[in-house]
Amino acid sequence: MKTRITELFGIQHPIMQGGMHFVGFAPLAAAVSNAGGLGVITGLTQRTAKDLANEIAKCNDLTDKPFGVNLTFLPTVSSPDYPGYIKAIVEGGVRIVETAGRSPEAYMPILKEHGIKVVHKCTSVRHALKAQKIGCDAVSVDGFECGGHPGEDDIPNMILLPRAADELEIPFLASGGMADARSLVASLAMGADGMNMGTRFIATQEAPVHENVKKAIVAASELDTRLVMRPLRNTERVLNNPAVEKILQKEAELGKNLKFEDIINEVAGVYPRIMMEGDMDAGAWSCGMVAGLINDIPTCKELIDRIMSEAEQLIRKRLMGFL
Repeated sequence: MKTRITELFGIQHPIMQGGMHFVGFAPLAAAVSNAGGLGVITGLTQRTAKDLANEIAKCNDLTDKPFGVNLTFLPTVSSPDYPGYIKAIVEGGVRIVETAGRSPEAYMPILKEHGIKVVHKCTSVRHALKAQKIGCDAVSVDGFECGGHPGEDDIPNMILLPRAADELEIPFLASGGMADARSLVASLAMGADGMNMGTRFIATQEAPVHENVKKAIVAASELDTRLVMRPLRNTERVLNNPAVEKILQKEAELGKNLKFEDIINEVAGVYPRIMMEGDMDAGAWSCGMVAGLINDIPTCKELIDRIMSEAEQLIRKRLMGFL
């Protein structure tokens, strides 16, 4: 299947693995890329620029296919060493960067100087248009269904993707609620050029996370996620657990008086305990509503091959049959 995304990234299938904290390590990124998609290393999971350089080197040893690095630009006083991370990306030969969080505008000149393709994650059409204006090569349009941060507009992909198609000139990926061939074909029908999957790729054999995490996703239904940090306007969709219930209780009690410090124990520094150690009640962790569509733990190749095979059947048989 050829789309503007496969042409832009030089990949076989229009499927991207999104950056995920303490999930996007070299083994997963390489497995996705070797299966014909675009694997992504999560930059800020690596503590230092040197650590990122080492992870990129590992990925280069595991695949000769294109892969990317996610850089999330955080609104913090003590900013991470973004120039150092970008230097590691450039010197590691990475040619695709997925940016998220705040606008990557300040770093676009150096990225473009080195011929790096930039795909920015957006939760609204207005942000996608800004990304296009500052020179991003593509955007990943994140609907309200997504795990992690869905923004504050609450627009689901059945509306958001066609709106993006109406407004954008650059290619875009559908993100949020993506799990299978139906996700891909529907996204293409609504104007996207491919799809970006997060939660679905956690439940794969190569995902370097504890088995408890994978089993929790398979066991979950579409009713098992919650939105936290809404009063802070930093909304995050997470899988429900006792820590999440505690956050929601504090939010209900404190309302507009809620401060980040009130929930810090449930949200800060919990990912290593969850993803590495399998302590599923340690805190809140990002998970999409798409968990309701995830019923197995295949290899990345099995997953991508199945998606592409079933997508072709959907298009050739079911959709063509209506004409």
